[in-house]
Amino acid sequence: MEKVNIFDAIGANKRNSYILLFLMCSLCFLSVVALGYIFGLDEYGYAIALIFAVGYALIAFGAGSRIILSISGARELLEGEEPFLRNVVEGLAMAAGIPCPKIWIIEDGAMNAFATGTSPENSHIVFTRGLLKNMSREQLEGVAAHEISHIGNYDIRMATLAVVMVGLIAIIGEFAWRSMMFRGNDNRKGGGGLMLIALVFVILAPIFAELVRFAISRQREYLADATGAKLTRYPEGLASALEKLKGHANVKSATNTTASLFIANPFEGKMTGLLATHPPLDERVNRLRAM
Repeated sequence: MEKVNIFDAIGANKRNSYILLFLMCSLCFLSVVALGYIFGLDEYGYAIALIFAVGYALIAFGAGSRIILSISGARELLEGEEPFLRNVVEGLAMAAGIPCPKIWIIEDGAMNAFATGTSPENSHIVFTRGLLKNMSREQLEGVAAHEISHIGNYDIRMATLAVVMVGLIAIIGEFAWRSMMFRGNDNRKGGGGLMLIALVFVILAPIFAELVRFAISRQREYLADATGAKLTRYPEGLASALEKLKGHANVKSATNTTASLFIANPFEGKMTGLLATHPPLDERVNRLRAM
């Protein structure tokens, strides 16, 4: 494979991610507009709907990382526990110019890791016990650098925001569908065609939003790989770690909501193509070794 400039790879992945996030925001806004049309809202009704949407997003966004850590079964690293891991994370955080994240452990024999939070100042990095037991120093540094890069690149904020917006779009679609079932057909003169379009949109929007969220996740994984390689100056460490994860990344406590956060798909073999939350591990390894 042709050698790729690491800074070009970082720039391209950032651009792709922001384009996808803009598409997600557009879907969210248009869902609110479609809901407003279905219910015949005036400008005040639209304002109320938008206030509700923003309020929901802010509350869900603020509580996101706490919920994710809880459902993942993670526990915070105790003082004096795993000093080597703490040393690695602190050193990489210092090199990246961000505060050291809180370190958490999932007592699972699988090999995986993820980062969450809303900002570098409020961030958490989680490792499974299996990953700590089976990785060499260089491999562990590669994985930790990948997760630190997620924090430094604000991927943790983007991922949480994407989950919140998908949830909001799904709520709007469900609400519109159930309401239409109770209300029956629209009686406004000449509004039947547009009503049908609006209803179809709010029903299909959650599906499109999920596909966009998966695409964002795949782009941010490439970005974190490239940034992590830049941070350690040793792409082979992460490349060999990713090879070791193949067939050993399934985490019991992972859910559809948290799957995209992990460094490798915790449901290996179950989600592929457009439904994949991660790029193929082989493709990621090849890109790292081409740097």
